[in-house]
Amino acid sequence: MSRGLPKQKPIEGVKQVIVVASGKGGVGKSTTAVNLALALAANDSCKFSEQRSTETGEGKSKAVGLLDVDVYGPSIPKMMNLKGNPELSQSNLMRPLLNYGIACMSMGFLVEETAPLVWRGLMVMSAIEKLLRQVDWGQLDYLVVDMPPGTGDVQLSVSQNIPISGAVIVSTPQDIALMDAHKGAEMFRKVHVPVLGLVQNMSVFQCPKCKHKTHIFGADGARRLARTLDLDILGDIPLHLNIREASDTGQPIVFSQPESDESWDLFCVFWEHVWRMHVYIHHVLGSPASEEEGLGHGGQQAGPSFLSFLEPLESVLHI
Repeated sequence: MSRGLPKQKPIEGVKQVIVVASGKGGVGKSTTAVNLALALAANDSCKFSEQRSTETGEGKSKAVGLLDVDVYGPSIPKMMNLKGNPELSQSNLMRPLLNYGIACMSMGFLVEETAPLVWRGLMVMSAIEKLLRQVDWGQLDYLVVDMPPGTGDVQLSVSQNIPISGAVIVSTPQDIALMDAHKGAEMFRKVHVPVLGLVQNMSVFQCPKCKHKTHIFGADGARRLARTLDLDILGDIPLHLNIREASDTGQPIVFSQPESDESWDLFCVFWEHVWRMHVYIHHVLGSPASEEEGLGHGGQQAGPSFLSFLEPLESVLHI
């Protein structure tokens, strides 16, 4: 470790950490993080779990946590329909709030909803340290971290203090958003965090009446960026009213509408992501798993069939 850099220390009880990030705000990062956490948990009410139980006779859920490190603009409390202050354990650690089977922690639980945090950098970094080190997560298979926009102190602190399995970059197809997404991906590479791929959010709008499709923010911008960075596109998420309404009402679409097309699309994106994380981890550890076993490469579109993901995931990740 270079002089002056903190030594990475795992979060106690957490097996894998996945960060969801983007250089630009307002691109759907928190929505992606929330639904990713729910998809990873694969709890019994989800379409994936029901399908899998039917086909294999089993349905294992994963212990998943969701950490919101966007100190100035926390979104997780509203999106996960949670309010209140965390209780303290006997070890004086904060206990996460729980909803939809996901353990959640956010600065939004510690301050009033409408209260602005007018803090300088040192205070923000102190808060991040507490969120990373003073939470009793129990035992988690995955901790999904919802990052703030930008490439500053918070991103560096999280990346340098804890081991991260991989980063997912979220962007709209718009050039303005892609410029910052490019910076975000390069930042993670500089701090040696593997970038698992890009999610293209708000990729297309389909009129509910005439079914005409309009690319409001441009077409395939994230795919072009993925090719430039030699990354994978994990999938496309449409601009859809159901996704927005579900987020605003604190009923994430993967949980509240698991049978919907939008929820199914999100499942495809997220389980593609899980496989890529598996490939990276096992490649580093010397496992025979390789990208040739995976589900696409080099900025290609994720396969249309979610069921095609099940076989490799079941056999290797045991989910």
